[in-house]
Formats: sequence, structure tokens, C-alpha cells
Amino acid sequence: MYRILTASKDTYITDKIISNQFRAVDANVGLASTLDLFKLYEENFLPSKSSGTQELSRILVKFDLSPLRSLTGSILDVSHPSFNCSLKMFDVIGGQTLPSNFKAIVFPLSKSFDEGQGRDLYTFQDVDSSNFLTASISGDSANVWFLSGANKQGLLGSDDIDIISSGNLSDGNGVVDLWKSQTFSRGDEDLNLDITNIVSATLKNQIPDHGFRISFSGTQETDTRTRFVKRFASRHSSNTRITPRIIVRYNDSVRDDSASFFFDLSGSVFLNNFHRGQASNILSGSALSEVAGSNCLKLRLISGSFEKVISASQHKVGQNFVSGVYSASFAISSYSTASISASTPATAAFGRRILDFVRDSGSMTFDKIWSSFDNTVGYLSGTLKISKIDRSSFSNSPKRLNVNVTNSKFVYSLNEKVRFRVVAEDIDLDLTLTRGPLVKPSLILSKMYYSVRDVSSDETVIPFDTTYNSTQLSTDQNGMYFDFYMSDLSVGRNYTFEFMVDDQGSQQIIRDTGVVFRVDPNA
Repeated sequence: MYRILTASKDTYITDKIISNQFRAVDANVGLASTLDLFKLYEENFLPSKSSGTQELSRILVKFDLSPLRSLTGSILDVSHPSFNCSLKMFDVIGGQTLPSNFKAIVFPLSKSFDEGQGRDLYTFQDVDSSNFLTASISGDSANVWFLSGANKQGLLGSDDIDIISSGNLSDGNGVVDLWKSQTFSRGDEDLNLDITNIVSATLKNQIPDHGFRISFSGTQETDTRTRFVKRFASRHSSNTRITPRIIVRYNDSVRDDSASFFFDLSGSVFLNNFHRGQASNILSGSALSEVAGSNCLKLRLISGSFEKVISASQHKVGQNFVSGVYSASFAISSYSTASISASTPATAAFGRRILDFVRDSGSMTFDKIWSSFDNTVGYLSGTLKISKIDRSSFSNSPKRLNVNVTNSKFVYSLNEKVRFRVVAEDIDLDLTLTRGPLVKPSLILSKMYYSVRDVSSDETVIPFDTTYNSTQLSTDQNGMYFDFYMSDLSVGRNYTFEFMVDDQGSQQIIRDTGVVFRVDPNA
């Protein structure tokens, strides 16, 4: 799962000196297209102070985490090692001077803020909250910062702070720093910070969900140096591809090896259960009790007199059980000397060992029976073909692949979650002659990843992720697939999918998939 969560509100607050007369501490720029971070030293003066004057700004940004909250407790485990979140803000170069060799620091906000309606970036005459003094307005009352500039920091749980500097997240690590920082050497870099522990703790309701404050770090706000101006795109930028965002990566791929099970290798097979089209746990027995948890059912593999019994469980993603999904993982040795006999001598496997049969035929088909743990109730039966491992003479030539998305459309609505089906074919594989049309089997590739590219700009919107495997394809008995959230893309633009395959020691990127689609809010 790769998600892009864009900002729900953002602004920056400042105590800029106007006309050498007063500070614009009540100014608001909530609708501005940029988020400006600056610090000025003796660039302007006040009547009451002829030297040592300083002016600065701080950025406030908030994200809607509800798309993640709706998944926690089901397919999303925020404590899993593959869960990763990055705060990404894009530099805007507009011909202005740039500070260099500075450090930006990010704190979780302890206090909620209003975005406001201001947009005056020159004379700062638009008055609204939030601003340098006020965080928000409730009715006729102003909710002021505890220290001007949202600058009162302290321990998580304190009720008199603006930003959270440290806290105990109940993870066994005690009190830890909750701020993040990044050094900008040239000054034109994008902000890109790992905020996984902050987002994880926010989703667990340990940290209040009010967003972040971004500023210069430590003494860089108070020294005698001017830093003007580091500028990021805001959520109101006309270019929606560079608005502030949280990038979420999480490996929720599922590998069902039913279509590619091999002797001597551990694999998994799955059972799905639906009630009126909704994934639901099996109801069993006279009390219609839910079949749930670990070791709650059995899988039997049978061929003649040979039988293997495997304990099966409700499937887990991270630490979360998934409703209506069950799995069993096991391996069967091709070197087994167990005899496979049958009721009639006509059966091909009559009186032979697994070792002999696999060597001669290359595969075996087993009856597959899912049943209650006490074997009194059968839930589903079918077959499972297990093949011997592919071996050949030494060759460094990778497969030549043709990849298609079989169920793509040209237009999708903004709120769609789409399961895309992917078929990969080996161009050099011999065709199989049948009574009907010629058939070329689909490959099942264990390491295949998708990416999304903007057709017009040719920029990669979602990259291949081989670190957290958030873009890895899943497999089931029908082939390969991945789930995609259309709300993560900008509307009105054309996109295409690309695929990367890691197979036989080489990586291939398939760009020509024939898929072009766009997101339409009115579809």
C-alpha cells in the first residue's frame, strides 16, 4: 500500500516589521500559494529599537489521517517494520535569494490552528487566525498560543504547550525526542523527513492530531544572520503535484501460492469467505460461532492413501487478523518416501512414492479440503497442483516479458479503490495447442512492483518501492493484482502504470503496458 495524504490546512505565521513602524503579528496568509520560512536580522527597525531587531516566520501544516485510521485494526498495523511515513514539502524557486547551510526542525503541534483566509504577502494587512499570537478562534474567543509564534514547547501530555518536544510513547523506550530535523546545504532541496513514529503515535491517539510546526532550528532563529527566504509550495498552489504531503508506505501484499506451488519450498494457500458480498468470518456449528484467530481450522491435502494435515489460521497482516481470510503455510518434500496408493490399479500413482512420481511426471495434484479443527465440518474443497522446482542448464538470459493490466478503464472517480489484475507472459514460451484458441500461460512472479507515471510531464508520481515493498503485487489462484486508491492522484491528468520485475538475478522495467487513465471528480 502506497498512499499520498495531502495537507488539509497550512499557513505560516510571522512577526514581520512593516514600514519600520510595527510588527504584523496579527497577519494571516492562509490562502497563499507558498509557505515561506525566513529569519531577518537588522533588515528593518522599530521606533523603540534601533539595533538588534529580528523577524521570523514559522510554518504550520496539518494532514487528514482518516484514510489511515479507517484501515488500522484491519489491514494496517502501524507498529509493523514495513510501515513508514515521510513528510514531503517541495521547494519553490521563484528567482528569490536562498539561504544555505541551515537546519529546519519539525515539531508535532499540541494545539489546533485555523488556516485563515489571508493572502497578502507584501504588506501583511489581512487579519485572521492563525497568526503569530492566535492559534484559532472559537465563537468570539481567541485561542492564543501559550508563547507567541507557537513557541512554548514541552513534554507530551502537558496542557500548557504549543509544540511537543519529547514524550513517552509506551513502547518501552522511555522518553524520546519527538522532533525531526533536516539540513539544507544548498538551500533549494525539498523537505523530506521520516515521521513514522509521530504518525504511528498519532494514529494510536498518543499524540494529538493537530499537525506540525516547521521552523529554523535552535540558535538559527536568534543569531545575527539573515536567512531569506526558503519557500515551499502550499496546498493552494496551482500545481497540485507539489503540495505538502505525507507519503505512506506499507507492505500489505498477499502471496497465495495456489497457482505456483512447488515441492521443497514453503508456500501459502488461502480461503476467502463472503457474506452477501462482504468479507466475513466463517460461522460454524449450531451456535454459528465465528471461526477466528490462530489455529482455528485445518487444511488436508490428500492423494490416494497419502494425507497431510496442516493447521490453518485466520490470516494476519502485521498483528491484525483480516476478516473472512484464512491461510495455511507449509512445504511438502519431493524426497518423501511415503507411498501413494489408490483404490484402483488404473490410477497413475498406484503403489508409487512421491519421489518417483514427481521425478517422472514433474507435478502432482492433491485434493484440498478446508475443514473445522475437529474435522466434523467441511468448508471448501478443491485441488492443489504442486510442481517440481524448475532447473535448467546455466543461463543468464532473463525472460522477455509482456505485461498487461486486464481490467483497466480510461476514467476513474476520485473515491474509487480499484483492484487491478496483471497478466505477465513470457514472449519466448512455447504455445500450447488446445481444442480452442492457442493458450500462453500467465506467469506468477514473486517480486513484481508497480509505479505510476504522469504521461504528460513524464514524472514518476509513485516510484517502485523495494525497501518497504509498498508497491509489490499480490498473488492469488487467478494470478497477480494490486489495490490502488484513486484519491491519491491529481484530477484531470493522464497516468500510466509501469512494472518492475526482479527475476533470475536481473531487474526489468516494463513501460509499454498500453494503460492510460485519468481521475475525474465527476465520474
